[in-house]
Amino acid sequence: MSDSLRELWLRGIAFNTAAPADVLIRLLDEAAGEAGLLMCEGRDLPDAVIDAALCHPVERIRRALARNLHVAPARLAPLASDPSGLVRARLAGGTRHRPRWVRPLPNDILVTFLTAQDGGEDGRVTEMEIASELCSSRQVPRSFPRHAAGHDHPALRLYAAFQWQSLTAAQRNALLDDPDPAVREAAREGSRQLDPEAVEAELPPIGSRHAMFVLCTRALSPAVVEQCLLKDEVYPLAVNRHTPANALSQLARHPDAEIRRLIATRPDLGPEAAELRQDPDEDVRMRARLQPSIRTWDEFQAVDGVVGHGPDCTCPITEPATEPSPEWYATCAASEEPVLRRVAASWPRLPAELVGTLVLDEDEEVRIRLACHHPLAPPNLLLDIFVTRPAHRPHLLTLPAFPRTGLTHLVGHPEPEVRALAAADPTLPEPPLDDPDDAVRRAAAANPTMPPEILDTLLTGLGTAEGAAANPSLPVPRMHTLLDHCLSGAATPPTAARY
Repeated sequence: MSDSLRELWLRGIAFNTAAPADVLIRLLDEAAGEAGLLMCEGRDLPDAVIDAALCHPVERIRRALARNLHVAPARLAPLASDPSGLVRARLAGGTRHRPRWVRPLPNDILVTFLTAQDGGEDGRVTEMEIASELCSSRQVPRSFPRHAAGHDHPALRLYAAFQWQSLTAAQRNALLDDPDPAVREAAREGSRQLDPEAVEAELPPIGSRHAMFVLCTRALSPAVVEQCLLKDEVYPLAVNRHTPANALSQLARHPDAEIRRLIATRPDLGPEAAELRQDPDEDVRMRARLQPSIRTWDEFQAVDGVVGHGPDCTCPITEPATEPSPEWYATCAASEEPVLRRVAASWPRLPAELVGTLVLDEDEEVRIRLACHHPLAPPNLLLDIFVTRPAHRPHLLTLPAFPRTGLTHLVGHPEPEVRALAAADPTLPEPPLDDPDDAVRRAAAANPTMPPEILDTLLTGLGTAEGAAANPSLPVPRMHTLLDHCLSGAATPPTAARY
């Protein structure tokens, strides 16, 4: 048995959807090498395999499991307090390959991380480093600061105080009177973000990186606004929700069309909106036409996540802390403006009757957004977008409604990625084993309609061995025999005659 075949068999079995727990547990053996790690990280796993991996003595196995997006996060909770800080950090940091839909961690895991007193028994990372991984992973729901603000543990209230502008006025007031002195101090510091005079007193030199962050996010005094206008440092004013009306009026006439675009949909824009609807820039005019439909910052945020992004946008899909009303989304779905219909199509709770209407929308971006965001998007739409828009293929393949049958017409498609999808269709009369592309042949070899006698041959070919080992029709005893040879290093490849 060549080393190449050994690795192919191991990888194939690791991702064989019909492999039972006792087969998969054998891949946790260190002799399985990378295949066991790939399995722990990259597929759904039976409960018995999860249990074995959670308490596995080899840290690399637990680290790989910590990055698994296919296992319910609640099952991974023990890893948040794993003896190894690196395991904790992997769970906090999220998956290696960032998906579009960012699955939030449950509150109990977040609480474990944010109240930890150490970074693990091995001392290789600190609790602060793990918390930093968590905060940059996008796994913390945007609504979590409001949950943390009323938590019994002061570390959670301290976390909330550092997310000051995410809190309600009542929560801010409560934190300012918190019984814990560290929380009170953080709350007082947070409150200065909305105090224009305090912001002015502490403002770094305009033009510096830190000043840019402050100018984009905090309440600004008239003097600071005037400085920005004089120095033409106006981008921060255009995106800052606290920018006063008189400054917005000046920005509406700014010579840079990009600045006018940034303010054209703001809900706090005054009579300048009508002026911008006559702007010489077409994009500014389009955005200004949307402005009468945008009355809140939640609505603005929903539109801002769509306008100008284009048909191949693959921005992360996350849950907002708060969102517009269902009635507003319904109004958007019926709008004459394509951008507003795209916004409606991006809302995953849009009612089924409106989904049915948008499926037939003449605007391609509406249909793309519906396919990528809505759980009721029909399979034929998902397939159409998969074929025509390669940028969305990785995401579409993760969706439960994505079709896996009825793909015969795609076997001859010019793109190998599409042919590979078709080659895996279990209703295909003859999977294309002679396709010139390796990925297509591998998918064909994994097709469950493959007869046992052909599987035997495919297991010995470098281009098909991995697919054949991943084939759900492969008998379980055969899987064990392949593993016997792979894990023992036996020189003779197993054959069908052994059964």
